[in-house]
Amino acid sequence: MDSTPAPAAAAAETPTTAPAFEDCLRLLRGERDEKKLAGLLVAANLCRAGDAASVVEVYRAVGPRFLRRLLNTGLGKVEGGKEEDREAYLRLSVTVLSGLARFPEVAADEGVVSTVPLIAEIVSKSSDLAITEECFELLSLIAIASDGGAHTFCEPGVMDMLFLQISNFPDGSRCLELAIHLMQLLVHKIRIDNMTVEKLQGMTSMVTSLARLFAVLHTTVKFESLHMLTALLSQKESPLHDALRSVPSMIWKCQIRVGITAVLQNRVVSSEKLQALLLAECMMSILGENWLSEEYKVPDDQNMMPVDKFVLLVLESARIEVSVLLNELAYLKYESSKNSQRDDAISQKERNLAILFSLIERIIKMISNASSGEGAVCQTIRESTIMKAITGLNETVGLVLDFLQDAKDHGQRKGDDLLAAVRIVGSYLAEAPYACKEKIRHLLEFIFSVEGQDESSSFHSICFMLPMLSQITMEADGCRILASFGGYKMVIDCLIKMIEQNGMMIDTGNMFLACDTIINFLSNMKNAHIQMGSCFVGLLKALVSWTGTADDSSVIITASCLCTLVLDLTTEEFLLSSPDFDSKTLEKLSKLIARSLHQGIPDDDIEQSNQKQIILSGKYYTLFNINWKKEKKSSHLICYRLQEVV
Repeated sequence: MDSTPAPAAAAAETPTTAPAFEDCLRLLRGERDEKKLAGLLVAANLCRAGDAASVVEVYRAVGPRFLRRLLNTGLGKVEGGKEEDREAYLRLSVTVLSGLARFPEVAADEGVVSTVPLIAEIVSKSSDLAITEECFELLSLIAIASDGGAHTFCEPGVMDMLFLQISNFPDGSRCLELAIHLMQLLVHKIRIDNMTVEKLQGMTSMVTSLARLFAVLHTTVKFESLHMLTALLSQKESPLHDALRSVPSMIWKCQIRVGITAVLQNRVVSSEKLQALLLAECMMSILGENWLSEEYKVPDDQNMMPVDKFVLLVLESARIEVSVLLNELAYLKYESSKNSQRDDAISQKERNLAILFSLIERIIKMISNASSGEGAVCQTIRESTIMKAITGLNETVGLVLDFLQDAKDHGQRKGDDLLAAVRIVGSYLAEAPYACKEKIRHLLEFIFSVEGQDESSSFHSICFMLPMLSQITMEADGCRILASFGGYKMVIDCLIKMIEQNGMMIDTGNMFLACDTIINFLSNMKNAHIQMGSCFVGLLKALVSWTGTADDSSVIITASCLCTLVLDLTTEEFLLSSPDFDSKTLEKLSKLIARSLHQGIPDDDIEQSNQKQIILSGKYYTLFNINWKKEKKSSHLICYRLQEVV
């Protein structure tokens, strides 16, 4: 059998009147290509007008193998095909497949799904917009019909063939509309979890194609591309993020920056600006905070804003949106009448606020790196830009503190928006601990009480403030603020909870910050007569548990230093009289202090050296020096244990 169908012969055998359905099936089942082609010409009309059962029967009669061969012939992949006949084959095969795929049962069939790479190749090579339109319609039907069909688009090369030329389609054309519709289908249908490396490359091609559209087009397609980019990139812990980090080309990163600049600079609705700011947050999340301030070399036709101006544009846009949202939330929560629409509006604004806070947090980190001269960022941002950014951040954090004050005045301490507000305040004060000092002095107790909507304690609020607390408690005034409302007890409870949950995704850094805060507090408040309460007894037990099997010198010395300061507040007799404290715990405590004296300390570790000095200055080590060395006896178990190592 000739491997190339002959359209002329097919036309000769096609009757002038449409054959009956059975005649069509008989032609399609024929062994000769001429008969199959004659049947296809009739089937094209049947597919448009027929019912599902008839169309399925037509598809089974012709078979996917012949349809694939027809496509390959049209693409010039079959030997013996005539150049002048190829377009006819392409038109016929695409038209028939489109008609068949109108029915999901056919579109989801493996034979039709397997044609996706061939249809994509036709799109990349054809200059006929009519064929291209029909190809996109066919591909959309396949994508809709099954998950397997949608995932076929991620096979190597398919995305590139389909979408690299989209920006060349005429504005407002049917081709452009169908291509964007297909991309939207794929964005919402494809599940990236557990995707192979090869298919992830297909998804990166989609992202880079969307980035190009977002940068160069100035129609509604720009915003549709923006929405698809945020949908793809905002998925948390997505394997797509790692794939994008390994993309060698820098162009897509530049194009997204160009697109964001265009949206933020122009008069567009607030919702689109929020989408652009969300995309900026996604890019910083995936590529690191320095994406915002990196200097990129871009093609001559890309009008890219200077880094300093871009940083300030993103920050100022976020600040404006935060200010508006805080005012709207305060009004809705405390002044408007309650109804379901109000609740929905509050939820949406809280989600938007969380996005903006996350973006500002990343900018705070980037500015901190620039201020300290870390990394390449310090070479791209001028000092004047850094100062403008800090001034703006100060103002925004002040507004957030006013929002918290409003909540306090209305007796509200529970809500995800309040917790997010505490987090952003904590992030900023971690870098500038003495900013907004008076407002913090009056609000710290309230901040320590803020809980998320579904939380039963203020644990996270306290954790967010630990970086700031560990710094302000280095001075007596900061300690007095903490003592004024018993905040140190809440920090102790927070540390105990972290130790109890150690190994359950608790940030070890926060544990050390809590230890530093309490060490600073007890060191600077020795003359304030801090009462030995149950929280300190619980802390000693927790520290013993934390260091039980630890071999990290920083853990052992930090815990031992904290134990020493707590022991200076009390006596062994008092501890043993406590209902939750026994001699075994006291012995473990003694061994901990003894172990700390064995620990070697790096010469450049000033903090551990200071902590060890506190241990050596503690009451029980002093008692050992006075009593044990002279009289060779002591009634104190801790002194007895010290004798074992000295």
